[in-house]
Amino acid sequence: MIEMRDVGFAYPRGGALFGGITLELPRGSFQFLTGPSGSGKTTFLRLCIADLLPSSGTLTVFGQDAAALGRDEIATLRRRIGLVQQDTQFLDHLPVAENIALPMIVAGEPVDMAAIRDLLAWVQMTQAARELPPALSGGERQRAALARAVILSPDVILADEPTGNLDWDMSLRLLQLLIELNKSGKTVLIATHDMNLIRAARQQVPVRVLRIAGGRVQAAGTEL
Repeated sequence: MIEMRDVGFAYPRGGALFGGITLELPRGSFQFLTGPSGSGKTTFLRLCIADLLPSSGTLTVFGQDAAALGRDEIATLRRRIGLVQQDTQFLDHLPVAENIALPMIVAGEPVDMAAIRDLLAWVQMTQAARELPPALSGGERQRAALARAVILSPDVILADEPTGNLDWDMSLRLLQLLIELNKSGKTVLIATHDMNLIRAARQQVPVRVLRIAGGRVQAAGTEL
């Protein structure tokens, strides 16, 4: 679904961040991306949604060369990818239910309140539908962010350090939701530094671990 062939990326003033990446995120896979701070995990995810384009090599998303796509085509492509960020970036003046609806509005689709209610129930936040984001706990914000990320029923879920600010119990709850999505056929990629989270996922689903370091992305060993 997302393929990289000899991909490299360099920021204009920062030099090369990584290079020579050749890998595939196949349909229905569950993958983790690990690596030290500053190694490029967030940049890698931005490449996956064509928010950034490679400095070299070829990035193919859903069979399309990202470099050949126009702005509208990239916007259409991104509807098939749900992104959960550590900084959940809600509009604080809108209730939770309306924040979850925003991808529908941006996509020009009618707001499906039944789907929103179903998602709120799935993330166990039905009672918080009319709450404003500042009133939510960290775990509630992340679960609401996950509901927002999947409201358009994307094929791929990308999560950037989604449990970084959560305690272990809440981290496991969020992981369980992501595992449920994967078991329903979604491709899931989680960028994280939490090895315990990876071990917990491995007990439930087949997991592939990628490690980014020294400008390269490689499959990690089985010692995690």
